Amino acid sequence: VQLQASGGGLVQAGGSLRLACTASDGTFRRSTVAWFRQVPGNERAFVAGSGWNRGDTFYADSVRGRFTISRDDAKTTVYLQMNSLKPEDTAIYYCAAKVSSGNYAFKPSYRSWGQGTQVTVRE
Repeated sequence: VQLQASGGGLVQAGGSLRLACTASDGTFRRSTVAWFRQVPGNERAFVAGSGWNRGDTFYADSVRGRFTISRDDAKTTVYLQMNSLKPEDTAIYYCAAKVSSGNYAFKPSYRSWGQGTQVTVRE
């Protein structure tokens, strides 16, 4: 499945952004989907994930309570609503999808990746 991420931009600290990741076909509906982020020079880090069969969600400690992952299977799109943004949230955000369930933070298990969208949070 091909993934297309969008919605990044420049925002002031405390502001909000919503990222979107649209899949090319309906296999998305039975996929685990997740968002990761990467700062140049650092490893790509897990942010949030969503299972398809029970609607489970899972978050990194650094974003829990501020970010919300949701999915619209009719539109084959997953969203990441980011509130109360901090400068340390600045990164390139990537969406990813896989067929297997659980183990959201394990990068090698994801077979499909979007191209990334830049989020910059200014002080």
